[in-house]
Amino acid sequence: MARWCYRHRLVVLLLWVGALVGVGFSASTAGTNYANVFSLPDTDSKTAYDLMQKAFPNTSGDTDTVVWKVDGGSVTDQAVEDRVQPALDEIAKLPGVGAVTSPYAGARGSAQISKDGTIAYAQLTFTKRANEIPKDQVQKVLDTAQAAERSGLQVELGGQAIQRVQEPPQGLSEMVGIVAAAVVLFLAFGSFFAMTLPIAVAVFGVGMGLFSTQLLSHTTDIPDIAPLLASLIGLGVGIDYALFIVTRHRRGILRGMDPEESAVTALNTSGRAVLFAGGTVCIALAGMLVTRLHFLDGVVIGTSLTVVLSVLAATTLLPALLGLLGPRVLSRRQRRRLAAEGPEPEKASGLAARWSANVEKRPRRIAALAVVVMAVLAIPVLSLRLGATDQGNDDASTTTRKAYDLLAEGFGPGFNGPLQVVSVGGDTAKLVQGLRSTPGVAQVAELPPSQGVTVIQVVPTTSPQSKETDDLIDTLRDQVIPKAGAQAHVGGVTAVSKDFASVTGDRLPLFIATIITLGFLLLLVAFRSLVVPLTAAVMNLIAAAASFGVLVAVFQWGWGLDLLGLGKEGPINAFLPVIMLSLLFGLSMDYQVFLVSRMHEEWVHTKDNARAVRVGLAETSRVINSAALIMVCVFLAFVLSGDSGAAMAGVGLAAAVALDAFILRTALVPAAMHLLGRSNWWLPAWLDKRLPHLAVEPQESAAAAEPAEPTGPGTAIHGFVRTPGGDPVEAASVTVMSKGGRQLDRVTSLADGSYIVSVPAPGAYLLAVTSASYGSKARHVTVAEGPAVYDVELTGDEVDAVN
Repeated sequence: MARWCYRHRLVVLLLWVGALVGVGFSASTAGTNYANVFSLPDTDSKTAYDLMQKAFPNTSGDTDTVVWKVDGGSVTDQAVEDRVQPALDEIAKLPGVGAVTSPYAGARGSAQISKDGTIAYAQLTFTKRANEIPKDQVQKVLDTAQAAERSGLQVELGGQAIQRVQEPPQGLSEMVGIVAAAVVLFLAFGSFFAMTLPIAVAVFGVGMGLFSTQLLSHTTDIPDIAPLLASLIGLGVGIDYALFIVTRHRRGILRGMDPEESAVTALNTSGRAVLFAGGTVCIALAGMLVTRLHFLDGVVIGTSLTVVLSVLAATTLLPALLGLLGPRVLSRRQRRRLAAEGPEPEKASGLAARWSANVEKRPRRIAALAVVVMAVLAIPVLSLRLGATDQGNDDASTTTRKAYDLLAEGFGPGFNGPLQVVSVGGDTAKLVQGLRSTPGVAQVAELPPSQGVTVIQVVPTTSPQSKETDDLIDTLRDQVIPKAGAQAHVGGVTAVSKDFASVTGDRLPLFIATIITLGFLLLLVAFRSLVVPLTAAVMNLIAAAASFGVLVAVFQWGWGLDLLGLGKEGPINAFLPVIMLSLLFGLSMDYQVFLVSRMHEEWVHTKDNARAVRVGLAETSRVINSAALIMVCVFLAFVLSGDSGAAMAGVGLAAAVALDAFILRTALVPAAMHLLGRSNWWLPAWLDKRLPHLAVEPQESAAAAEPAEPTGPGTAIHGFVRTPGGDPVEAASVTVMSKGGRQLDRVTSLADGSYIVSVPAPGAYLLAVTSASYGSKARHVTVAEGPAVYDVELTGDEVDAVN
């Protein structure tokens, strides 16, 4: 498939462009129909909601609020009324506005004025839901209301529709993330053309995913945060997957391979790993379904679809783009060096090699330090409290936050989240009396009954997000309603949020067990080891605890919120742990696969665990860290999205990826594998026979359609292994491999440093020499007619690639 896409690159590119334009046009024509369905079956708040829908079916439009405050006098002063009421009358005539309930409309409106007379509010009922109202119509409402302001008169607006118009421009966070990723890619590749490849793949994958999700919102319930999360994860994995493939392709060209063969090899090795990694992300996302939280179903659909399309773009569009660029995927300097000096075997040197050697020398110290850092970061998770954010968490400069604070100041903290006690039988009068006498209740208002259903509005004395309000809901359900002998249920947005958080918390252990088990089984089959997947499972739990600790410290404790401009502290969104754990599981599996697959390849060739871990870390740490840095930039850019849920997910995932890549995969995992030794690769024989065989990355010889091993009379490579000073290196491991990586012979150097390995026939081979005291080296050796002589000089500060 890779070869076909490479050769028919213009056809593939036109197909992708046509598909993106077609789906985009269809989505733009159809519009959006996102729906936040937080209610849960078999919960008290869902029963209350269903009863209200039956008795009061006229709930079509969203209701927003205009709030005003005077610095002196009263809001009932004629001068204030003459300024505000005309603005309200004008708003009532604007398109999209169904009704305006003014506090100046007789005795009924007096309830909309605070006791001290300094704050009042009016309710605006729109004709449609907030996400269906054109932004320009809402902006006219906002401008008309705030035009009534003057010195001493403050006017603010709150509600879902108003919140939409104060959000940053759509796509701002995505653009910032892409620019940041482009900078990292340019520094990593040194080539403008190579930099554009991952960006293009991610844009096509995410664009198709978002447009498709928008179309699906008309057929199923998809929450409005789903496209934000889909673009967040889609950009991250799309850029990363293309990065892995392009890195492999560039390495092939630098070795002297033909660009087409290099692209095919890259797709059939790293491309296979991308398919595996993308599959694990989708499996992790699908794990959310075990929670049976219907709000998350739409998130699973949107994010999984975007990941699938990003993988499809990386495996079909990318080889076509590689065909268009040809050798220009390398920088000019690399092309000049390749033409002048010819291909050279790549070696892992510099910082990556030095760090890898350092981990091998001090595994206990590095592992202990990494565990301490992660444990300290995980401490705040002990105070994790799930809930729901609202406009009280918006930035202090926004009009929605100011309106929220004014309502809390004038009518009490609980006014922003009233409870609705829905009664269908029993002594309603006794219930109202019991509600009024309950501690923590500020106001009780009984609405006229309809179809045998009575709604009693209860305003708590505490804010919607406080623990005291949660305790009040429990008190009403467990004590007040049963004592009154009424058949009633507690509903409202605050009660729904509490039930959602409770159900999520109850089902979280099952979800964690599911995704950890899935990850264990996938890695068990991929690497045929019990210890590697067990280590990965433990690392996933450590990464999750530390990243949630960071999340609690920032969003629940408020550390750095003002610096980041993320509003006010509050509980962690109830749906976030499930979403974050799914994405963290999938992304950490990616890094584990790319890291351990290289170690496993080396282990299969040499059966030397120390070498396998050292070489695997030295060769993969740079690309893993580059990929992680790109993801961190993309995720942090979603702080600019204007959506508190997306900002919270962005910060949490950025922390999770940074900790996972820079501490766990770069330090703790290799240190632990050095300490565990050969037991890393242990698998009972009976289990080995029963497990299916799954090669994440096939040998490059198969991928590149390498010719069969040369046949003919056997010959040999021989020589001495010495130090730079000329001293012999005894007991060095000398391995000879085919170009595709198959081990042909392996010996140990003698006391004088001499060695001899056999090869099947004249040809090109890879000779790898390693010593615990003097490091490692790998070189290509060409054998002509008769034995070849090749002396090896080992230094102590170098780790060469053996690929």
